[in-house]
Amino acid sequence: MESRNIALLGALLFICRPASAFVSVVGPVTANNGGAGLSAPRSASAPWNEHARGQQPVSSLAGRRSRAGTALSMGAKSVVFGEDARKKLADGINAVADAVKVTLGPKGRNVVLERAYGAPEIVNDGVTIARDIEVENHEENVGVKLVQEVAQKSDNRAGDGTTTSTLLTQEIVNQGMRLVTSGANPVELRQGILAASGMIIEEIKKLAVPVGKNEDLLNVATIASGSSTMGGIIAKAFERVGDTGSTVVEESQTLGDEVEFTEGLTIDRGYLSPYFISDQERSLCEFKNPKILVTDKKIDQVNDLIPLLEAMVQAKEPLLIMAEDVVGEALSALVVNKMRGVLDVVAVKAPSFGERRKNYLQDIAIATGSTYVAEEVGLTLDQVKIEMLGTADRIVVMKEQTTIVSDGRNDEAVKARIKTIRKDAETSDSAFDKEKADERVAALGGGIARIKVGAATETELKDKKLRYEDALNSVRSALELGIVPGGGACLQYLQRMDEEFRARVEGEDRKAGVGILMRSLSAPMMQIAKNAGVEGGIVVAKCDNKEWGFGYNAANSEYCDLLEAGVLDPAKVTINAVENSASVASLVLTTECLIAEIPVKVSEAQQQANYDAMGGGDYM
Repeated sequence: MESRNIALLGALLFICRPASAFVSVVGPVTANNGGAGLSAPRSASAPWNEHARGQQPVSSLAGRRSRAGTALSMGAKSVVFGEDARKKLADGINAVADAVKVTLGPKGRNVVLERAYGAPEIVNDGVTIARDIEVENHEENVGVKLVQEVAQKSDNRAGDGTTTSTLLTQEIVNQGMRLVTSGANPVELRQGILAASGMIIEEIKKLAVPVGKNEDLLNVATIASGSSTMGGIIAKAFERVGDTGSTVVEESQTLGDEVEFTEGLTIDRGYLSPYFISDQERSLCEFKNPKILVTDKKIDQVNDLIPLLEAMVQAKEPLLIMAEDVVGEALSALVVNKMRGVLDVVAVKAPSFGERRKNYLQDIAIATGSTYVAEEVGLTLDQVKIEMLGTADRIVVMKEQTTIVSDGRNDEAVKARIKTIRKDAETSDSAFDKEKADERVAALGGGIARIKVGAATETELKDKKLRYEDALNSVRSALELGIVPGGGACLQYLQRMDEEFRARVEGEDRKAGVGILMRSLSAPMMQIAKNAGVEGGIVVAKCDNKEWGFGYNAANSEYCDLLEAGVLDPAKVTINAVENSASVASLVLTTECLIAEIPVKVSEAQQQANYDAMGGGDYM
């Protein structure tokens, strides 16, 4: 043991020479240290280039012009009052809702979206269609933007239900407009609508059934995607990785769809030097039962590591160092001792940047049971003891990826961390933050399922990806709050509580507001029936006052128990549809004045003159 310590410290002395002692040559250098010849690369670190995204070239002036040869700029503003203002908003909302609602249900139709460049897109996704709409009338376009917000909120919170949200918004606005025109107080109507929304949500939570078996996930995914094949692939993915893992959708060059799995806590960073490789045939470093150091420091001085490295040599255990970076003499010292067999060690650069890097490092520390070494917690590297290191069953470090397979000692802490990350993601409006949160949950959850989507054409590929994403989000929502009967049956069932809910509020106009929302609840079932070629009013009448779960299965035109038939919706999706539509629609009813920008058409010649005046011609 003493000889191993001497070798370790001897190697460190070699590395710690003044900078002038290093020979500036390409290739290996040989040094004599204590009589033992050491061979080490001039630079132990393999080149590591962080490639920033290339900036797009500045488009030409022609590329920024509209197809009519004119551009729009904002000048004066129009001011519209009273019923005229509400009518403009309602017209914009109706324009979006009429386009979106044709996609609802198993027999919903597609919508074709024209693109300025490339082929048109054929889609069945509500939020994608809503985002693409812009009407010519600038005042009506304000209403378009309002209902786009409803769809986007539902998509952000539950990942699905955007079409139902849009349809409910349309129904609430149109019914409310008639009452406001007849003299009802819009503020009281809004209070009634919001009160009804809260009561409906509470009832849905009570009625929701927890997801009990994988078949429930299969049914939810099948309904959301409109395909039993897609539903089966998603169910297979969730069965393997569970609700703590992650399922992502990626494009494939094949014609079919398939799912691939990655196990363990996976980080998109690999070894900092190829000299850490322990398995030359597979070009990777693999350790069993390693100790793990997690720090946010950039390690460049080897003296900080000497106490810990000496302890690791005595313990005869492998070591993974996860740090902001390991460079210079510190990295070289690790490489030399690895090559001489003094210490099994591998260094990995932490993923991401800035605050996100710290979050990832803390995730890794929790998953491995490691003490997080950082100035903010009052710890320095020279204070680290071997008992402060984390553990794992196994680690596999490749050139660009590191996988840590947990030993199960910290499962409860990991579950708590995942819960915190998901809660933070729910409060964020940033799609990027939500995506990164999903990645962190996936890493901590111990598994990633990658659904590879293939198609014969680009148009079909985009449509399939949107369907997969909707279905994945529906499954996640179902796991969170449970399931309810689909096909609009859940909301239709709650209509029977109209009188009960009205009795809970005071004032005729508030009661009327409750009635607006309660009558709107039949709209999804009616639209699903209409899209299936059946009279919606007849379907609603046949389902009225039936037991919980009874409804119309538009896929096979049967009336049955939808829970038994596997026609399911996530409770969270239904709740968000009610909440978001009630919020925005009730605000529209209270609008008394609309102020909108008046677009001014600018000729092509004027565009060029303005562009040249700003010096734009110098860059073309």
